Amino acid sequence: MDKNTKEQMTEEMADVQLIIGKILRLGVIISATVMIIGLVLLIVKGNGGYPHNAFPTDFTQIWAGIAELKPYAIMMLGIFLLILTPVLRVVVSIYSFYREGDSLYVWITTIVLVILGISFVFGILR
Repeated sequence: MDKNTKEQMTEEMADVQLIIGKILRLGVIISATVMIIGLVLLIVKGNGGYPHNAFPTDFTQIWAGIAELKPYAIMMLGIFLLILTPVLRVVVSIYSFYREGDSLYVWITTIVLVILGISFVFGILR
């Protein structure tokens, strides 16, 4: 690699790291905002929208609850968005390692992403 190519790669990696930081911040801000909206609705309505203060536990219930503006469903969406934030970071990291030409870390990070995906599937199927 010549000096110009190395400088471009360093600049691009700095940009990717900046994007990763923005993804994490934005994910937390969005999820916190959704949670606050759910909390405000809970205070206004006086209940979570479900009998016996149960929470929705699958995506079908969550989406249906969001359509009906049920506070607990909106709060669960906020939690889901918070969980999704580091997963997006893993995806961006795979790209970053690929661009760096670091195949070992591409594989390791891809394995982490697969493990996350499997855990989500098992969590849904439970």
